[in-house]
Amino acid sequence: MFRLFAALIATACALPCDAVSACGADLRGAQTIESARYQIAYRLQPAKIAVGRHFSVEFVACAKGGAPAPAAVAVDASMPEHGHGMNYKAVVKPVQNQNARYRADGLMFHMPGRWELIFEVQGAVGTERLTRSIALE
Repeated sequence: MFRLFAALIATACALPCDAVSACGADLRGAQTIESARYQIAYRLQPAKIAVGRHFSVEFVACAKGGAPAPAAVAVDASMPEHGHGMNYKAVVKPVQNQNARYRADGLMFHMPGRWELIFEVQGAVGTERLTRSIALE
């Protein structure tokens, strides 16, 4: 069973639906992932993750297609082939003075292999999980 290590952060800030095309436009080097109702633009810090080293994720959560703004967000990671997650709890906080921008600190991939970086976006109609696979040597 997937254990959610990151606490959900309730927030009233979110980008309006028409801003989805610009979701994370000011996040230099950002990658994007999408679900039916949300888009996440994120970047890893440092950009190259090393085994056994802490890293952070800065991201923007955008509603799309008339979906309600995210009520809460969380970040976690797991190794599906091994059936476990990280050994550390990520802390997600809104970035001050930045609409719908967050920073997750304290993530660490403690072993090489395929990891899934997981963003959970909680909205009025449920929670969506957006994942990105990361191969770590």
